[in-house]
Amino acid sequence: MFANTITAVDVQKKLQQGAVLVDIRNPDEYRREHIKAAILQPLDQINEHGLPTTLQQAECLIFHCKSGMRTRNAAENLARAAAGKEVWVLENGLDGWKSSGLPIEKDRSQPLEMMRQVQIVAGSLILLGALLGWAVSPSFYLLCAFVGAGLLTAGLTGFCGMARLLALMPWNRRAQ
Repeated sequence: MFANTITAVDVQKKLQQGAVLVDIRNPDEYRREHIKAAILQPLDQINEHGLPTTLQQAECLIFHCKSGMRTRNAAENLARAAAGKEVWVLENGLDGWKSSGLPIEKDRSQPLEMMRQVQIVAGSLILLGALLGWAVSPSFYLLCAFVGAGLLTAGLTGFCGMARLLALMPWNRRAQ
């Protein structure tokens, strides 16, 4: 069981015929920008609880993420969750939709996605540690090691301390 890919232009036709577009990204990503017709149903919730009743009633489901990578990787699970339905994956996800010139809903007042915030902070700390280690004291290289250890721990365990700290920041608390 698998899901076929479909272009953004063809998605519009399917939507007019009653298909439902499902955004499997995280809520912070969705709040920042999304396809107007898309219903948010994060992938982890689908994997844990299956499809909600509202989506189970649809005959045709089209899933998408940002670039299409997450959706392609989860296509088999998504097709299994939507058993008995026509299932599609939006080719190149939200990026493909935008590159086709189709409209999106964008809210720049929303903070950047948490993963991007973590990448910016981690990259900045590593660069700062490297520059200070070179210019001031080799002891600053420990900052690079500390951040690297944190990223390794996040990758191995799924717990990201930096994301937890960033979630407490005022710009992230107002968005929830």
